[in-house]
Amino acid sequence: MDAFGDLLRGVRAQGSLFGSSTLTPPWALHFVDGAPLTLCTVLSGGGWIVPEHRPPEPLCVGETVVVRGPAPFLFVDEVGTRAEPVACGAFCSTPDQGGTRHRLGWHETYDGGDSATTLVVGAYPVHGEISRRLLDALPVVLRVGSGGKPDPVWEHLAVEAAADTPGQQVVLDRLLDWMLVCALREYFDRPDGNPPGWYSAGRDPVVGGALRLLHSEPAAPWTVASLAKRTGVSRSTLAKRFTDLVGKPPLTYLAHWRMTLAADLLTERETATVAEIARTVGYSDAFAFSAAFKRLRGVSPSTYRSAATSTSRP
Repeated sequence: MDAFGDLLRGVRAQGSLFGSSTLTPPWALHFVDGAPLTLCTVLSGGGWIVPEHRPPEPLCVGETVVVRGPAPFLFVDEVGTRAEPVACGAFCSTPDQGGTRHRLGWHETYDGGDSATTLVVGAYPVHGEISRRLLDALPVVLRVGSGGKPDPVWEHLAVEAAADTPGQQVVLDRLLDWMLVCALREYFDRPDGNPPGWYSAGRDPVVGGALRLLHSEPAAPWTVASLAKRTGVSRSTLAKRFTDLVGKPPLTYLAHWRMTLAADLLTERETATVAEIARTVGYSDAFAFSAAFKRLRGVSPSTYRSAATSTSRP
């Protein structure tokens, strides 16, 4: 597993929320629930994304934006619109039920002519420390285009979101995963992109191989020497190349990755002991694991688990 794939595994959609709306000016949608990630695309027309405390950005036909939460944002027909914002949240219902415009299995249709804008939105419920590493690498608004025309996958997604058929949620979740991967790849790979070190390093024949080993076998008793042997280079070559491309030495990267895995395991496996979690991420000694966890996370594993589980409970 490469680093990018591993982090995406932590943000795999489950229970994503979708909706589609056809809007005529003036209009303003206010996304208020603070979803960790929201994907928006315009199938026709256009508008403006207005993030909180950031400059507005235009959104044209075929373009997709990924908005990183939790701050709310607006989608409007024009900057300074006279429209009264309509609050869009995760627990929306149809307008006649007193709700707003975005809900799984419901869509609004309106023949607004050439001035109408058709918007499709997917809200991404993201949880856990693995996903946080990916979120931290993203700007507040990430925009990618598709050559001035809607992506066929988004058009299919709009149709699926408007239906109420067996297996609908699974289809929507997987479509959203596909769209997110494509959007992130395009953003990270373009000349003006700003990819994190672990993404760029993944393409290097030496460091990319080392990263795949660390992510595939995080509990292995790695040393720089053993990692260098597996990648076919000297210790000094691996250490320098890894540090130059990733931004930290191999074993430092491994320590942070192990603690990231451990943080999620502590909340996902509530009945597992700290010693069991320690062994899962490569520590035979629970005391050494606890010391490393506190050094990197600021609290002991038990304190972290208590705080995380109490926060997640309704």
